[in-house]
Amino acid sequence: MSDAKTVHIIGGGLAGSEAAWQLARSGVQVVLHEMRPDRGTDAHQTDGLAELVCSNSFRSDDAENNAVGLLHEEMRRAGSLIITSADETKVPAGGALAVDRDAFSDLVSEKINAEPLITVERGEIDGLPPADWESVIVATGPLTSDALASSVRELTGDDGLAFFDAIAPIVHRDSIDFDKAWFQSRYDKGTGKDYINCPLTEEQYNAFIQALLDGDKTEFKEWEQDTPYFEGCLPIEVMAERGPQTLRFGPMKPVGLTNPRDPQVKSYAIVQLRQDNALGTLYNMVGFQTKLKHGEQGRIFREIPGLGNAEFARLGGVHRNTFLNSPELLDTQLRLKADTRMRFAGQVTGVEGYVESSAIGLLAGRFAAAECHGASCAPPPDTTAFGALLAHITKGADAKTFQPMNVNFGLFPPLAERTHKKERKPAMSKRALSDLENWLKATNNWH
Repeated sequence: MSDAKTVHIIGGGLAGSEAAWQLARSGVQVVLHEMRPDRGTDAHQTDGLAELVCSNSFRSDDAENNAVGLLHEEMRRAGSLIITSADETKVPAGGALAVDRDAFSDLVSEKINAEPLITVERGEIDGLPPADWESVIVATGPLTSDALASSVRELTGDDGLAFFDAIAPIVHRDSIDFDKAWFQSRYDKGTGKDYINCPLTEEQYNAFIQALLDGDKTEFKEWEQDTPYFEGCLPIEVMAERGPQTLRFGPMKPVGLTNPRDPQVKSYAIVQLRQDNALGTLYNMVGFQTKLKHGEQGRIFREIPGLGNAEFARLGGVHRNTFLNSPELLDTQLRLKADTRMRFAGQVTGVEGYVESSAIGLLAGRFAAAECHGASCAPPPDTTAFGALLAHITKGADAKTFQPMNVNFGLFPPLAERTHKKERKPAMSKRALSDLENWLKATNNWH
């Protein structure tokens, strides 16, 4: 145990919880500040730590061929609270890692509250951290309070960036008509029956697209009008506006699926629903983020075959996300250049996705722990998923055009040797895990 100073973490979401766990595991005292339930947000529904407000999926768990799956594996090897909790609360999702969202949040909260080195304090931090907080991690996520965001902008002289993120509806399984819908995973991955599929004919699809275009939508405030969406999480009606075939080549693509009632006829488009809880009683509409008003959602979505009598556990919605221009404002230890006692972690740094946000929280916790122990912790190699993501947001991206980014193999350095295309991703993953092990060994003297 070290006489390390206390680290204050602002935000009890995925990144904040992960950072707190990493610090406590290295023997550092942590105070985790979470403003809920004293102050809620437009997206959260509970006061639980690490609440998932959008999808319940952590995406692909394929560590050999998918960059986010590789990031899962790196986090497991680094003792991640978030990924191990996801593993313990997972639900069927083909090749993806999806969780029962309530069980997941409850488990993370239980583990954090049981850790003697972590104290959870409820209440909003409505400005810059007090001067006597020597080490701070700001992990307030995409829903950073206006007061704190304004203070950071004033400190950095940066106006910040923002985008809208939309939430998909959740449907009660027992309200779905299985005379029209069926269970099947695309290309029969996983168990082969991890998704519910609702088929549309060309006529039904065209009517659905027109309904999306005509439907009554949420009006944004004047100051929100020019805020761009993140391209990886567009509302379905925004995709529909880009052309009538856009959804058929996106979340409603019919490939890899066969209607067992009429296997000779290919569906023109298909809506998929993915299990959202361990009981299998709730299913979310995959890719159906929306800014349609609630009444319109019920009317339009019940026109989808199989959802004529759908009962919704939660309707979709839109909330504003904010993030820093990290290549300009942060160093490679995730410290704010204008005030190096402050680190930032999670989606507020400009990464996109649950896994990426948690991974940056993990790194911020490890960097802060090393600092508390008087040690140094070099950033993970760029050849790892950790390092590739960190390098992108702190030095690799162009600050003038910086936008949120998911982890992908395009962020990794190329292989030293020429490799066949089919072997490239497995080779990059193998290199990453080898280099990660060396990095983890180098930090074991203090972590």
